[in-house]
Amino acid sequence: MLLTLDIEDGRPLHEQAADAIRRAIADGEVEPGDRLPPARDLADAMSINANTVLRALRELRAEGLLEFRRGRGVTVLRRPDPETGLRAQLRDLVAEARRRGFTTADLTRWIEEES
Repeated sequence: MLLTLDIEDGRPLHEQAADAIRRAIADGEVEPGDRLPPARDLADAMSINANTVLRALRELRAEGLLEFRRGRGVTVLRRPDPETGLRAQLRDLVAEARRRGFTTADLTRWIEEES
């Protein structure tokens, strides 16, 4: 599971980590029933603190995507609603566009051109 964060993104790291894990589940990199790697390994992969990853995992547990089991780790329960994954990608796109000096109006125009 390849998870990366954008240090330029203004959102808190735990939100970015939760989005990255949510996307991995939505994209089928991790299936329902699969166990996630330990928080330390996820933290190393994303170059962030393990406590930040734990906060992201707790957020995903609250959404009903993950289950924590003592001695068994963290298991994926279900895939997120497809809209959730698309919205996460949209947030990433909007953030990247803003960093490059584009507006949401620019993005809207491009989407309409592609339709």
